[in-house]
Amino acid sequence: MSAHRDETEELDSGDLRAAEPDEVPEATAEPHASTPHEDRWHWRRKIRSNPHQRRIYRVVVALAGLLIIGAGLVTGPLPGPGGIPLVLLGLAVLSSEFVWAHRLMGRFTVLLHRFQGWSRLQQTAFWVVFIAFCGLCGYLFMVATGIPGWVPRSADQLLQQLPGL
Repeated sequence: MSAHRDETEELDSGDLRAAEPDEVPEATAEPHASTPHEDRWHWRRKIRSNPHQRRIYRVVVALAGLLIIGAGLVTGPLPGPGGIPLVLLGLAVLSSEFVWAHRLMGRFTVLLHRFQGWSRLQQTAFWVVFIAFCGLCGYLFMVATGIPGWVPRSADQLLQQLPGL
């Protein structure tokens, strides 16, 4: 007897291992003893076994992930936590159920490890260019739309000295 993972499962317990059968010789096959790790994901296997529940679960996961990503996009310009961490958290939620999101999250992980391998000078140069690019985008936005009304009066006076504002 050979036990195998359902080939239609996209992700189980957060991994992307190939859905290959685990070969267990018939003579040595014993009743499967569950481990704490396997019990941890039992509820997901139960949901995935029912096509209707699986569709509902995927919609709920998609909505939750998109809601968190939306909150990250909205809170990005505000001070405090938000922005990129929330977007990555939303992507992590989506990656728990969708292969495309899991692959995208893997790419971000590779880029993060690559960035950590950069020298201090390369990291500093990256942040200087990144902040300058963000400032240029903000300046062009204000040239197109005007200075926002929520900007404090002292900052408003400084911004009005910039050409085009």
